[in-house]
Amino acid sequence: MNWYLTVLKKYATFSGRARRKEYWMFTLFHIVALIALTIVDLILWSPNSFLFFLYAIATFLPSLAVTVRRLHDTGRSGWWILLNLVPLVGWIIVLVFTCLDGEPHDNKWGQNPKHDALGGSYGGGYQVPGYPAPGQYPVQGQAGGYGQPQQGYGQPQQGYGQPGQPGPYGQQQPGQYPAPGQPGYGQQPGQPGPYGQ
Repeated sequence: MNWYLTVLKKYATFSGRARRKEYWMFTLFHIVALIALTIVDLILWSPNSFLFFLYAIATFLPSLAVTVRRLHDTGRSGWWILLNLVPLVGWIIVLVFTCLDGEPHDNKWGQNPKHDALGGSYGGGYQVPGYPAPGQYPVQGQAGGYGQPQQGYGQPQQGYGQPGQPGPYGQQQPGQYPAPGQPGYGQQPGQPGPYGQ
């Protein structure tokens, strides 16, 4: 319902972008409302039953605007909406365009609308959870993810079998095996060995 109200608040806003969820949630509620009002008009069959037409006229501009913003999100001009005027196939082409995912990066109609929904930007598009936003990559000496020291991008990676460096996750160096009575790979002193031994 919030998506429907969001579109109505942007009553005649043709600039910007609309993500698929915004467009299709509005379309769903719009169609449900049209069907409900048609039923009410049929029940109240009288010269004064024109609820369907009042609603259709009142929501014409928001419907048009959200479709134009949806086309912008896919990287297309809003003028593509005129394809609806082409008999038989025009509306199918516009339908396919509205089903396509939006461009993941900012385009000339604005930033990716998923940017706000996910709380950041990754590569000019939406923030990927668990990864730093652009301009926030760790540098040499800063702590990286999961509490590990980050060596920075393009720097030699420590561990992973390099001589003189501890292996990942507390493992011994290649060729080194735990002495009898010593903890196994990743084991702490006093803990049972692997496989209960």
